Amino acid sequence: MRRNYRISDLKDYINWVYFFHAWSLPQHTEEGKRLYDEAQKMLQRLQPYVKVKAVVELMPAWSEGDDIVVQPVRPCECGQSHPFGEPVHLPMLRQQVPGREGTCLCLSDFVRPHSAMRQDKIGIFATSTSIDVDKTFPDDEYNKMLLQTLADRLAEAGSERLHEEVRKTLWGYVPDEHLTIEELHQEKFQGIRPAVGYPCLPDISINFLLDRLIGFESIGVTLTSSAMMQPHASVSGLMISLPQAHYFSVGKIGSDQLANYAQRRNMTLEEIKRYLPCC
Repeated sequence: MRRNYRISDLKDYINWVYFFHAWSLPQHTEEGKRLYDEAQKMLQRLQPYVKVKAVVELMPAWSEGDDIVVQPVRPCECGQSHPFGEPVHLPMLRQQVPGREGTCLCLSDFVRPHSAMRQDKIGIFATSTSIDVDKTFPDDEYNKMLLQTLADRLAEAGSERLHEEVRKTLWGYVPDEHLTIEELHQEKFQGIRPAVGYPCLPDISINFLLDRLIGFESIGVTLTSSAMMQPHASVSGLMISLPQAHYFSVGKIGSDQLANYAQRRNMTLEEIKRYLPCC
């Protein structure tokens, strides 16, 4: 599924807390209010030109140890999707210090093992704000930063709106969900949407695997050799529906797990360390 969102579609979904965090500025101050007003004016000016592009695919998936295994699918003329190609292993990292539940969690814990009785799914998504920040304000650092932080927030807002559509219609596992924007920002929905580079999915090289599965180029996104998304205001990740799923931080990775993970990623230790900020 692909979507092109206008700013008016996403304005209510913007999480302004993270906008002000990026500026290291309290929201409820005179300076914060001025910045918010200027951000609103810029959003209004950008409305005719800027879109947030999004893509998401639901694919059969199962867990094998600390891997999530995804079966690629291809749409056919009948409107259904059918498996094609070999399953793709998405290696995950496990906490090495017990979390709040007293266990060491891994994202693969929230995907069911392979079963002939019941097939699990996973969502793979990407969103991107279609604007070249560097070319828009090449000599104006203030407006350049304002535009970049707004573009980042719009890409995140796009993933929030997309996830809502997935839960209620495309996947439809909570068709009667009725949450306020505040409740969405508080993550009171069923399931999780871990983004690449975030604490429970810290390895940004996973982007290479997600790109193979859903084709980031369909929304105008390319990857650098270091797996960074271009344009910068882009988000990618997974959608997991299990009611018990929740966010956590992998934390520091020990040498034993790092060696095992590098082997599962088919990389050397030196290669994998390039992509892991916690090493």
